[in-house]
Amino acid sequence: MDESFLQTMKLTFELAAITTFILLFIGIPLGYFLSQTKSKLKPAIEAFVSMPLVLPPSVLGFYLLLAFSPKNAFGEFFQENFDIRLVFSFEGLVIASVLFSLPFMVHPIQSGFSSLPKSLKEASYTLGKSRFETLWYVLLPNIKPSLLTASVITFAHTVGEFGVVLMIGGNIAGETKVASIAIYDEVESLNYTVANQYAFTLFIITFSILLFVYMLNKQMVRSEFK
Repeated sequence: MDESFLQTMKLTFELAAITTFILLFIGIPLGYFLSQTKSKLKPAIEAFVSMPLVLPPSVLGFYLLLAFSPKNAFGEFFQENFDIRLVFSFEGLVIASVLFSLPFMVHPIQSGFSSLPKSLKEASYTLGKSRFETLWYVLLPNIKPSLLTASVITFAHTVGEFGVVLMIGGNIAGETKVASIAIYDEVESLNYTVANQYAFTLFIITFSILLFVYMLNKQMVRSEFK
């Protein structure tokens, strides 16, 4: 394996890890809110969260490209105040990946919270626990399989991103060139051997991660019923 291959794979999994970490902090409160709220705005929020599932990546990538441009307020704010250029940069890839992978984190967590009996939360309040304590010490430990599934699916989905990554990050080696882009480049150049090296590595790693999660979740479910 040459240095370019290792660098690309490192960047790919670094992007996926950072995206998953950020989305955990967003997905837990958002998933909890959506599982508990009776607000009339709930359908609109759920629709917004779910849009990356049905919206073509090129559409989302196009609008993010416009928003991230230094000529627009959002991109200009980051460049002038933090000296961060969001277009064709790793930072821009992270923000785009967080938005694109949002439903893969939120939906499993929301389902996990929704499956818990209301008596669990009510009993915690009766014992004098605050909302935060109830969430952190009572509810979250009871949705570990959902948290694990959400994290792994988010990680795997980010690893496989292509359309949004290409439009926001372009193809800059060592900065925005992730494995999915590298595969596309090698196929275009008819370098099928190298493309297969990237593709097979991603296949083995993502399959192994998913297999581990499903086996672990099955074991968790069995232990709960013992």
